[in-house]
Amino acid sequence: MYKFDALNNLMAVSDNPVADTIWTALSSQIAILIYVVVLLLAVVILVVAVVFDHGRRAEETEELDKLRDYVEKVNNGKPVTATSSIASTTAVGASAEEKEKDSEEHPSRFYMLTETDRVMRNKPQGGFDEEITMKEFCERFRNFAASRLKLYYDIREIRRFVASLAVSHIIIMQGMSGTGKTSLAYAFGEFLSNHSVIVPIQPMWKERTDLVGYYNEFTKKFNETTLLQKMYEANYSKEIYITVLDEMNIARVEYYFAEFLSLLELPNPEGRYIDVVTDKWDNDPKLLKKGQLKLPENMWFIGTANNDDSTFAISDKVYDRAMIMNLDKKTHVFYAEDTEGVRITYDRFKKLIAKAKREYGITGRKLRQIKELDRYMIENFHITFGNRIMKQLKEYVSAYIACGGTEEEAVDDIIAKKIMRKLEMQNPVYVRNAIDGLCAHIEETFGQEKMTLTKDYLRHLERTI
Repeated sequence: MYKFDALNNLMAVSDNPVADTIWTALSSQIAILIYVVVLLLAVVILVVAVVFDHGRRAEETEELDKLRDYVEKVNNGKPVTATSSIASTTAVGASAEEKEKDSEEHPSRFYMLTETDRVMRNKPQGGFDEEITMKEFCERFRNFAASRLKLYYDIREIRRFVASLAVSHIIIMQGMSGTGKTSLAYAFGEFLSNHSVIVPIQPMWKERTDLVGYYNEFTKKFNETTLLQKMYEANYSKEIYITVLDEMNIARVEYYFAEFLSLLELPNPEGRYIDVVTDKWDNDPKLLKKGQLKLPENMWFIGTANNDDSTFAISDKVYDRAMIMNLDKKTHVFYAEDTEGVRITYDRFKKLIAKAKREYGITGRKLRQIKELDRYMIENFHITFGNRIMKQLKEYVSAYIACGGTEEEAVDDIIAKKIMRKLEMQNPVYVRNAIDGLCAHIEETFGQEKMTLTKDYLRHLERTI
């Protein structure tokens, strides 16, 4: 009571007109009415919020109950436990339309590969010729190239090409510009009704990502290449795929192609997986396994190489694993009847190769001649055939004979390309002086008029080394 009296006395004696005006305004009946209205509004807003939240929770509970019922139905009546993932279970049981809608709302970082999943899912796999022989295959390819594409090749070049496919998944085509290196690989894709992939090699390429692409941290997308998309597609398909590494030695093959070389050396094709990304996303394409893609067994890599001052020398590591074709001259124009292409599965081609091995193994006499040449090369040049080249030689001879050629032609061709080529790495003065003796030994071992390709190569080397 004393405090209020003191306050009233203080206000009474106050000589401050501003304070008097403020006190009067705050204590007026209008101000009190405003206080009451604001308080009522706050109460109303609070009540509405509570009612709305209660209704929302009731709706969520009802939706959750429906979702649980649906999940139990998908799981054949099994209840959903606290550790179950309702979202993932719903995704498994979702329709194709729902999945497609979800993929549109959350697009994959791999656009091309995801599109390939969609296209290949419904693509028919049929219409293949499963009766053709390797000889017919070569003859039809030659006539197809001439009649449809106006590209002309000697039948022996076609046999060498097809037989090389039977030995290695890497083929190197060498020769002067304009002799048809790239066009031969392109024509083969057209003949199979499956377009070849042309990859123009760039001088600055140094690693695998230059071929398959890389993940862009800025866009959060993977920069896919046509080669990556074709490799992915080939894993779906039964067909034969051809990739052309155009001017492959304009950059160092051992750098950008190193991982491919190592994988293709593995004897089990099921273990050949190439790294694409270092992590795994839930919406990644279905054939990516932990960020890796299987190197398709039905794809061949054909490199064209020019030997001039603007290119790098191809190392023995690459040459030893690859088959080599030398295209040094154009074939004359000839008439060929109009010929359609052939669709053949990879499995059928493998069966043709296996049949050739059974029926056309290299003869014992020829093996003895090869071993004698091997002995001479070791003693005079420290060069040997080795297990890998001997395996390639046997496979090449059987496939070449199945293609319509002879054992003599096949042995002559592969020795010239795989063995005599190694003389280029030897002392040039010593090699020039030793070539006469090597040619004489070849004639003594194989016959006077035999091994013409090998002897021609040695005489060319004598002039140019």
